[in-house]
Amino acid sequence: MRKQRYARYPSASGCGVEATLEVIGGKWKGLLLHQLIEHDTQRFGELQSLKPKLSARILTAQLQELEEDGIVVRKAFPVVPPKVEYSLSDYGKTLVPLVRMLQTWGDADQQRRNEKSLELKLENRESR
Repeated sequence: MRKQRYARYPSASGCGVEATLEVIGGKWKGLLLHQLIEHDTQRFGELQSLKPKLSARILTAQLQELEEDGIVVRKAFPVVPPKVEYSLSDYGKTLVPLVRMLQTWGDADQQRRNEKSLELKLENRESR
């Protein structure tokens, strides 16, 4: 088992939310999980092209953590140049409903924020 990445919060009974975030928390993990859910198998370069500012080092670290946690399967092909594909493991597929719920919530929150921003702009115009 890998070492714990984040500080623990005191909890007598343990916290499932904390345990979940220990595995899927990280700046890019949500995006990586979403991409692997939507496209099944992705090569390293395809994942890296999602966010051009995402360095290969950080992407590799995030994928390694997901692999260590049994969420992602890494398949390396013995070819030159190197070819590596990533996909969700059977265990990783158990996260699909959670990631979809997070996406639904995030979409609704973005819409709410956009509507609120539009309301503020309209109020500012009216007050002039």
